Amino acid sequence: MAELYLFGKPVKSVFQLLGTRENDITYSIAWALSNSPKMLEHFLAHVTGIVLPTNEAVIRLQQYGLDRSFTDMEIQIPGKLHLIVEAKRGWNLLDSSQLNKYALRFRDSCSLQKIVVASECNQEYARLHLPEKVLNVPVMAVSWKEIMVLARNAYPEGSHREKRLLEELQEYLGGITSMQNQTSNLVYVVSVAGGTPEWSSISWIDIVEKKGLYFHPVGTNGWPKEPPNYIAFRYGGQLQSIHHIEDYEIVENMHEKIPEISATNWPPHFLYKLGPAIRPSKVVKTGNIYPNGRLWCMLDTLLTCDTISEARDLSKRRQSQE
Repeated sequence: MAELYLFGKPVKSVFQLLGTRENDITYSIAWALSNSPKMLEHFLAHVTGIVLPTNEAVIRLQQYGLDRSFTDMEIQIPGKLHLIVEAKRGWNLLDSSQLNKYALRFRDSCSLQKIVVASECNQEYARLHLPEKVLNVPVMAVSWKEIMVLARNAYPEGSHREKRLLEELQEYLGGITSMQNQTSNLVYVVSVAGGTPEWSSISWIDIVEKKGLYFHPVGTNGWPKEPPNYIAFRYGGQLQSIHHIEDYEIVENMHEKIPEISATNWPPHFLYKLGPAIRPSKVVKTGNIYPNGRLWCMLDTLLTCDTISEARDLSKRRQSQE
């Protein structure tokens, strides 16, 4: 069989030909739900908690409403179910105005009504940023990873045609999820302060060097809202180490994870478990960077350039040429 490439990358799923924008993802999932009764059954059971008959289900894309907007996807079973499914790229969720607008669409008499927000956010993060109900309409989040699991679970029960479709859907979703994108060689470079904060008995540097941990706010004041693949630390005027982020979680009481830190409630923070340190083979000075500046560099540039600022500039030049 001939190999197919798109922009130099192999195409392993027909869904890849659509693209990776929010609408592309929605259309792909809707096609799978409409062509795989087992996938639809698993999806509806996941979001409603009960097994529903799917032979009368209707799936509508880009449904226009009285609010003069379009929903990404609506799934209805006459008299039984009405779902509005909204897809968001990355770690993004619907804001309160969007949720209220969509909640007003539920005017029929079916007993099961719900707004489902599909994104890369895990349940822990979503619970912190989505209400349980809007105008008495339940709201829930589902991640692309969860949908991949649903496709995997439906696979053994499906027909030969369904199995082929679900294989391609899993391949597609696995490729578009950017949550800690394992193919990225971009490194998030941060400055580690000296000394010990007043609310801790352990220093900033020891949290990194001795605990193998690092934390920062989730998506506020310029901090990432998605976990990076690699992180690097600079202090003492130079690059100290680069680490792969082995795991992460969202934490609001850091004392539960780092006992030396006082027990107080914080806004949501990413807590990273750091992999083994990659130490530069030579001194890599900071260069022209603000004292507390945070920036992105390609991994190889940090290991070959003389300064971090030089690595930053070279990375930017490469990205602009892609």
